Amino acid sequence: MRAMPAMPAMPAMAGMPPDGLLRNTVGIPPSQGPSMRTRLPALVFLAALAALPAPPLGAGERETRLQAVDRADYHRLTPDEPDGVYHVHVRMPESHEPGADRRYPAVYLLDGGNMFPLLAGYYRYLELGEEVPELILVSVSYGTDYFREGNQRSRDYTAEAPEPEFWGGADAFLGFLREALIPLVESRYPADPERRVILGQSLGGQFVLYSALQPDAPFWGHIAINPALHRNLPLFLEAPGKTFNGPRRRLYVASGADDLPRFRGPALSWIGHWTMQQDTPWDLEAEILPGESHFSAAPPAFRRGIRWLFGMEEPISAPATAQ
Repeated sequence: MRAMPAMPAMPAMAGMPPDGLLRNTVGIPPSQGPSMRTRLPALVFLAALAALPAPPLGAGERETRLQAVDRADYHRLTPDEPDGVYHVHVRMPESHEPGADRRYPAVYLLDGGNMFPLLAGYYRYLELGEEVPELILVSVSYGTDYFREGNQRSRDYTAEAPEPEFWGGADAFLGFLREALIPLVESRYPADPERRVILGQSLGGQFVLYSALQPDAPFWGHIAINPALHRNLPLFLEAPGKTFNGPRRRLYVASGADDLPRFRGPALSWIGHWTMQQDTPWDLEAEILPGESHFSAAPPAFRRGIRWLFGMEEPISAPATAQ
């Protein structure tokens, strides 16, 4: 979608309808509307109603006004690092019934504080239209966008680079996923261990590519969106030094045609390099998304990547290459 409908004007005061609202909704000209004496009780009632606090949620209760995300369970994980706190949300597919003998693919969303609300509602529509398989969505986030408040994505999602010095924590974060988060999910939810998928955008996309190059990575499917390789591209052009075991992996990479140049250039170099290789450790599908920018590409890439991973969409006729 390119254009959004105009939003209606908001009332000047929370809980207090603007002057004329009560009159004009029934077609009475303002000059003939109710007097202040007759309107005052209704206005006082509305103001008092707006001032009432919402009842607190009890233990185990969920806010249920956002139907796309209200199925999510919350978990808090605290690894050994002193500044490591991860907020995890798990959303089951609509058809899931407790106790049923059925397992679902699980998609692990990096930058989950933003990616989960963005994709959970979108996935719900795709689920209704049967455009993608039924999935478990697993979101992992920091609870903030800001480094000083505990967002460690620049550490966790990156391989080593000449600078900055705090890059390079990808291997430790991969260990956290393998040893803490995945066991939590698969011990409490019917997640299929043979169909784990990881999705990341920007630096999260770098981590997805890093995972795809690790022989012991626990993921079968990888979706990298606008991967940010601007500081350490050469590392990602090296072939893995070990043999991969288990089912052959699948890797989908999407680059927005309108991505920022400092990200788009290295991403196209990665795509051009790996699409020319005859022997790769994964099945690879790379795609340029017309009209998509660094931050707009996630929804279409999610849909196309999931459909390609699970064989629901024909491969693109020609590989994406640098132009």
